[in-house]
Amino acid sequence: MAEASRPPRQHDDAATGARRGRHGSAREREREERERERREREREREREREREERERERERGKSAWRKRGKK
Repeated sequence: MAEASRPPRQHDDAATGARRGRHGSAREREREERERERREREREREREREREERERERERGKSAWRKRGKK
């Protein structure tokens, strides 16, 4: 009975999709951390780009409407 209550040796890390044992090497953990940070920065840049794109679209739209109103 005590056997069943012990935590599993491997955990599913849903965020990384990686299955790692209890004793992941420090180097591997560092590498995963850097990888995760890099992906986070890329997502951040992508969001920033999309936001700027929408901003430009809106500005273009505004100026077009202004020009139309002057005719």
